[in-house]
Amino acid sequence: MENIREIVQTMTRRIGLLNKNCCSVEGIDVSVAQSHILYEINRTHQPSIQQIAEILGMDVTTFSRQVQSLVEAELVKKTPFAEDRRVQILSLTEKGERIHDYIEKIMNTYYDDIFSHMSEFEKETVIRSLQLFNHAMAKTKQCCNPVGG
Repeated sequence: MENIREIVQTMTRRIGLLNKNCCSVEGIDVSVAQSHILYEINRTHQPSIQQIAEILGMDVTTFSRQVQSLVEAELVKKTPFAEDRRVQILSLTEKGERIHDYIEKIMNTYYDDIFSHMSEFEKETVIRSLQLFNHAMAKTKQCCNPVGG
């Protein structure tokens, strides 16, 4: 069997997940974690801080710091939930939507370029395999505890 750890680590490096920042847009350095936050806020209807932190598997304290930096950069807005004002609802500002759309465009272009080197059958096989792998990962305990966890 192939060395799965080596395959996954190589993919991680090639996708850029080890980089501090995923990109710089409109003079703003967006970290990989912040890119994930923008993506999840965009795809989730009126998400709370707790919901997005849970989706991303981040503790709420760390997540809150990331969100606060996005609020300060005017990419994300926090609004108290009408039914429980202790709950903060997250949304993208116009600027946040532009940054999200830019990152979405460059990521889709990147994946299109990767898949352009494959047949349609190979592309479908890779996508199905990644879906299967992600599904199995969801049923498995997290590999490594976060530092201090």
